[in-house]
Amino acid sequence: MRQEPAPLTRHLRVRQERGHTVLELRGEIDLAAASEIAPHLDRETDRPEARIVIDLSGIDFFDCSGLRLLYRARSRVLERRGQMLLVCAHPLTLRVLRITGLARLLPPQPTLDAALERPEPTPRP
Repeated sequence: MRQEPAPLTRHLRVRQERGHTVLELRGEIDLAAASEIAPHLDRETDRPEARIVIDLSGIDFFDCSGLRLLYRARSRVLERRGQMLLVCAHPLTLRVLRITGLARLLPPQPTLDAALERPEPTPRP
């Protein structure tokens, strides 16, 4: 029986899955939540050639603070020649990702399995 790790914060759980570090964001991702999540996200994205998946399946709300987290994480991962994938199926969040153009930089996948089954993209500087 696989035991889930304890959440790092009430908005974040980190675990390993198929060679990737999966960061599951949960609940309402607003300014307060983003400030809680950012140090943990920075630690995970600071490793060379990190393979990161940000899973937004468990979110209820996502504002510009969440967008900043995603953009910063993507930039840090690419600077270190890593890979970052995104899981998101929430219609309103998908709309925000499309409107802001972040969906082009970080194409969302509907499930964790779909994200991990994708061939690895070539990182763009």
